[in-house]
Amino acid sequence: MVVTYKDWHETLSYALHRYRTSVWTSTGATPYSLVYGMETVLPIEVEIPSFRVLAEVGLEEAKWIQQ
Repeated sequence: MVVTYKDWHETLSYALHRYRTSVWTSTGATPYSLVYGMETVLPIEVEIPSFRVLAEVGLEEAKWIQQ
């Protein structure tokens, strides 16, 4: 939360990220996916593999669990 208007630049990147990754009802897609042709990969998904990452790599769930 912004306490004063002097620190707006610290929260701007979070606001832009939220704006760019929100699905718009008029298009059914995010602005990021319309520009770049793919969905964003969040930094947490790099550290903790998600189902989307597994699908892109082509690993089966059983093999991923064994690793």
